[in-house]
Amino acid sequence: MGRARKAEIGDRMVKRFPLYLRVLREMAEQDKPYASGAVVAKALSLDPIVVRKDFSRTGVRGTPRLGFPLREVIAAIERFLGWNAHTEAVLAGAGRLGSALLGYPGFQNQGFKIVAAFDANPRKRGRIAGIPVFPADQLTNKSRALGVSLGILTVPADQAQVAADAMMAGGIRGIWNFTPVQIAVPADVIVKHEDLAAGLAVLSHRLRQGGFIA
Repeated sequence: MGRARKAEIGDRMVKRFPLYLRVLREMAEQDKPYASGAVVAKALSLDPIVVRKDFSRTGVRGTPRLGFPLREVIAAIERFLGWNAHTEAVLAGAGRLGSALLGYPGFQNQGFKIVAAFDANPRKRGRIAGIPVFPADQLTNKSRALGVSLGILTVPADQAQVAADAMMAGGIRGIWNFTPVQIAVPADVIVKHEDLAAGLAVLSHRLRQGGFIA
């Protein structure tokens, strides 16, 4: 199996883990001691074999006819994802999308915290959802001072590369890119693109075809 194919399979598995956590946490609220792979698979419309294989990747062993120790598998998945400790990030571009991300409460359950935002518009200065917003020209120095390694790009397309460069100059090595621009980065920087237009195109196309949306 090629490296690209292995990476694709690995990414698919990682994307399933937050779904597992949602179901497992609901089960924990009901004080259930074990999590059956079959029950979790049914809740998410997945193959039970896939679920059990994914759980085993965390190092937790299941018990026949009982399943996996619930609290143990939750903790193992959180460790696998790095959600057992906070990851801090900065955000460039406090417009509508950026402001929505700043105010999103779900990040707290994912070990993720935005500690500062930056925007070129003076009217954006101050705080949004309790997070300080600084001038865009402070992005490099503030990122370095905060010691963060992750940046979120929600700036206009024509500012994407400049903002990315400022992030990398400040020591950021992971960029979550919500702009439509394919930014240029060195080999030691990881970029995750969230192409909203592409997602909408797939949704619209499948609706027009009358097909189900995966």
